[in-house]
Amino acid sequence: MNAQSCDLDAGRMTIHLGAYGEVVSNSLRRLDADGLVRRIWDRDHTVWKPEPDGIVDRLRWLDLPYTMRDEASAIEAFADEVRRAGFRHVVLLGMGGSSLAAEVLRQTCATSGNPLKLIVLDSTIPEVIRETAVAIDPARTLFIVSSKSGTTIEPNSLYRFFRDSVDRQLGREQAGASFVAITDAGTPLERMAQGDGFRRVFTPPSDVGGRFSALSLFGLLPAALAGVDIHSLLSRGTSMASQCLADTSAGENPGALLGAVMGTLANEGRDKLTLFASPSVAGFGMWVDQLIAESTGKDGLGIVPVVSEPLMPVECYGDDRLFVYLRMDGDLDDAMNYSVSELRDAGHPMIVIPMRDIHDLGGEFFRWEFATAVAASILGVQPFDQPNVQASKERTAEILDEIVSTGKVLETGPTGTVEDLLRQAQPRDYLAIMAYVQPTRETDGALTDLRRAVIERYGIATTLGYGPRLLHSTGQLHKRGPDTGLFLQITPGDCDDAVIPGMGYSFGALAKAQAEGDFRTLQRLGRRVVRVDWRSIADLR
Repeated sequence: MNAQSCDLDAGRMTIHLGAYGEVVSNSLRRLDADGLVRRIWDRDHTVWKPEPDGIVDRLRWLDLPYTMRDEASAIEAFADEVRRAGFRHVVLLGMGGSSLAAEVLRQTCATSGNPLKLIVLDSTIPEVIRETAVAIDPARTLFIVSSKSGTTIEPNSLYRFFRDSVDRQLGREQAGASFVAITDAGTPLERMAQGDGFRRVFTPPSDVGGRFSALSLFGLLPAALAGVDIHSLLSRGTSMASQCLADTSAGENPGALLGAVMGTLANEGRDKLTLFASPSVAGFGMWVDQLIAESTGKDGLGIVPVVSEPLMPVECYGDDRLFVYLRMDGDLDDAMNYSVSELRDAGHPMIVIPMRDIHDLGGEFFRWEFATAVAASILGVQPFDQPNVQASKERTAEILDEIVSTGKVLETGPTGTVEDLLRQAQPRDYLAIMAYVQPTRETDGALTDLRRAVIERYGIATTLGYGPRLLHSTGQLHKRGPDTGLFLQITPGDCDDAVIPGMGYSFGALAKAQAEGDFRTLQRLGRRVVRVDWRSIADLR
């Protein structure tokens, strides 16, 4: 490999490393000497850790581009069955790895002529739930309850809410046919779905972790219902997987090469992977966000994914950035192209990944999964577990018990201001905005303005996540990644609530419990965290 650039067919990308060319070249030679690529394909757990627990049973994602091609026709046949049954909406009730790939494909690939409109609901914020309820006719909506473990509180609570609505319209006996489950075999969700008369229960391979499941049923079934050509997605996925096979050197392997740059530059202090994307594939960033953050944020280490950040003048960016530009052929974005050229000319490491059309996302899913596995090996972390995500779930459960026993949540009020938090900023820190509010155009605009102002004044990277989705994506990185985060939790004021049938708390209480649990955990870990009310952010505009 030329240390400055490389151009690969199909998995092609151009890499400009500047001063880091030699250190990356040395890293690639070490990977080849260690036989890293072959060992990954051989399912050798020692690539990451000495013990096999939580690794050897999470590597089926390597086979998905091939095995799922055999299932694609059956998936599309089910989608045709749903259309013939007269449904008009599909609402996916999921969280994290069970929903993000589907949301990316909904945003980028869904066809306008498809009679089924896909809505991905991954929130417990009451306004978001009511907005979805108003947009659909429950009697003509298929609901997908999606959870690998079958115990995730958000989709299970959402199921109770919408099942009650469909029961009232269609009757209990008929309502089950409006529901589908995607879950591992033997889970509580599978048993509940069978008992409640679901139309179908889909059981993907259990040895695939949630964030590595984009090319499994978790991503492909809702995509097919939305009219996405999953055959083309899998064809591109197979092409990329074939280029990442064991008989290629790391420098000629599009997944290993990307991962080597990611991991090596993170060790060199360039640990803020800043993703730019052409408008038609901008949604891909939310999936990358979870994949990298949850996989690498362990043991005080990790790569901080920075997505959807506003473009800034080159002088605003620090020396902790690695830039990746996902560029779609035919997308005209002069401002982004200019910024990319400026950053490259200023000596920032830059990777440009061209895409021919939206179906190349099938290849990009696999490339980034493979790259993340390689980067984790270089960092020395186990990429397939998420211990602190589970800890956050347990903290939420404790607070919900408080609510059930006392009738209220002992909620922390505002603890400071944005300025209080940012006064602690140091070079190579980043601001993590954690917004437990309804995502709207107004909200996005206000938070984008805040990110722009922070970059201009403090020169640090910024990230943005909406709760509770962020608990299942960047939450692991926040709690056990490098201690360089400044955490700004934004909570809403009072709002109209939504009842969860059969539970001792509402969605409003659940959302508050999740925010409170996250805040308490960050405090307990000694992270720099401030809670503010949404109105204080809106007033900054």
